[in-house]
Amino acid sequence: MTLIITKYFEVDDMHRLSVAKDHGAYSSLEKLFQMSPSDVVDEVGKSKHVGRGGAGFPVWNKWNFIPPNSDKPVHLIVNADESEPGTFKDRAILERDPHLLIEGMMVAAYALGVKKIFVYFRGEYRFQWKRFIEALTQAEDEGLFSSEAFKCDVIVHRGGGAYICGEETALIRSIEGERGLPKEKPPFPVTEGLFGAHTVIHNVETLCSLPFIISNGADAFASIGTEKSKGTKLISISGHVESPGVYEVVMGTPVASVLATHAGGTLGGRRLKAVVPGGTSVPVLNSEEALGARIDFESMKEAGSLLGSGGMMVLDESACTVRFLSDVARFYANESCGQCTPCREGTGWIKKILNGIESGAGSDRDVQLLVDVAEGIKGKSICPLADSLVVSVQSFVRKFREEFKQHVKLGCCPFN
Repeated sequence: MTLIITKYFEVDDMHRLSVAKDHGAYSSLEKLFQMSPSDVVDEVGKSKHVGRGGAGFPVWNKWNFIPPNSDKPVHLIVNADESEPGTFKDRAILERDPHLLIEGMMVAAYALGVKKIFVYFRGEYRFQWKRFIEALTQAEDEGLFSSEAFKCDVIVHRGGGAYICGEETALIRSIEGERGLPKEKPPFPVTEGLFGAHTVIHNVETLCSLPFIISNGADAFASIGTEKSKGTKLISISGHVESPGVYEVVMGTPVASVLATHAGGTLGGRRLKAVVPGGTSVPVLNSEEALGARIDFESMKEAGSLLGSGGMMVLDESACTVRFLSDVARFYANESCGQCTPCREGTGWIKKILNGIESGAGSDRDVQLLVDVAEGIKGKSICPLADSLVVSVQSFVRKFREEFKQHVKLGCCPFN
C-alpha cells in the first residue's frame, strides 16, 4: 500500500533535518512555490482531502470560508493538543517525523497567505514539544521560513494540560492568554478567530497529507481510499490486542483486517466484545458491528458510530463495560471546565451513578437513570464535552444493558 504519513517512521533520527532531507523532506516546496496560492487551494480541493481531527470536515471547504478581499490577516493554528482518550497518532508523528508536519504547515500557510503560524501543544507532550522545537529550529536556520518565496513566523505554545483546550475556541482563548473556556459560535474562527483575525485550525495529521498532495498531485491522493473517504488514516489501537500501536491504513480497510493484520488479534485469542473506533466521544460498536465495519467515514456511520480521531479501543470478553464507562465518565467529569451547569453537574452525576453500579451499590432504577440524565444534558452546553459522555453512556447502556443489570442483581462486578 501507499504510505503517506508513516513511510519513514522506522528511520532513525528523522527529526534531524539532514536525515529528513535525505528521505525527501521538503521536496514538495519547489513545486509548491511554482504554483499560485489559489492553485494550491484548488489542488487540495480536487484531492477531496478531509480533516483528520475528528469532525471530518473537508479541508478545501474550510479554506474557502475565509472572506475574500478582507483586510484582516489570516492565522494558521496547528492543533497538537491531542487529548482524546485512546488517541495517540499525532504523538507518533511529532516523535518520529516532525519535519513532515512542518512541511505541511508551510503548504497550508503558503496557500492561505499566512504570516503567523501558531502551534498549540498538549501540556503533557513535553518530549514531543522539545523534539518539534529542535526540528523547527533546524528548518528556520536553513532559511525555510525566510526565503524570497515564503516568509512566515512560527509561534509555539504549550497548554496547561486541559482537555477542553482541544476545542478550537478554548484553544484560541488559551493562546490569547485567557482561561481556556469555549465560546459560542458564530462567529466561527475562520471569520473572527485568534486576535480577531481569520483563523484556520488544523489537526496535525491533516496537515501531514498536504506535501503528498502537492508532490504527487490531487489525483494520486484521490485514487487512494473510497469514493467519499480519500487517502489513508492513522489508527491508534489500544486495549485487548496483541500489538497495540499506531498504524496507517487505506480508507475503506475492514476493521476485521486491521485487528487481525496490524493489531495481531485479541489478547490470547479471546472473543471480541466491543470496539470504540474513534475515541471515547463516539458510540461503541459491539463485536458484530465492528467486524462488519470499515475504516472510513461513511462505513462507520452506517455501522452506528463515527471514525472520529481514529483512537480505536478494543475490549475482549474479559472486559467489564461498566468499569470502562466509569473510567470514561471520571475523565469527562474531571475535565469539564464548569462553565455550563448541565455539563458541570451532569457529568459528575453520571460518574456517581456508574461508580455505584460498578461497586455493587446500584439499584434497579440506576440503569435507566443513567440514560435519563444523559438525555437531560444532551445539547445543553456550549461545547461538545458533555455530549461526548452522553454518546458513550447511551451507546454502552443500549448495547450492554444486561451487563449493567447483572451488576445490580449480583451487588458486585461479575468481572472481578
